[in-house]
Amino acid sequence: MSTADDSGSIGNADIAPLKTIVERNQVWPVMAAKYGVTNPVPPWKTSLDGLCDALDQSACATNVPDFKERRDEEDALSATLYSDLPYPENQLVALAHSLVVRGVIDETELQDRLTRIRARLEA
Repeated sequence: MSTADDSGSIGNADIAPLKTIVERNQVWPVMAAKYGVTNPVPPWKTSLDGLCDALDQSACATNVPDFKERRDEEDALSATLYSDLPYPENQLVALAHSLVVRGVIDETELQDRLTRIRARLEA
């Protein structure tokens, strides 16, 4: 797995759960239209903003990117690997990608969390 030591290498990691998200194209505009939701902002956007704020304040945590690193990685990944996703999905997936590459969360744990979330949504 690549490291985040150089922002050019962060996009080299192949993270299967994130690749599946991109392939499914279950982005907010599509899902909102499918279920007749008129709010242009996904309900999870405030949680994403809060998580980013918390990460930006966690200077003591190992491998957690600081604000500049997080934004640089987000910009790089959103412009390349996740360019097919609209905002804010590309921000969310870029953050997950960065955290997996940095070892903050591992790919198996990410997949387990995604599976549990999908099960709750489909229940």
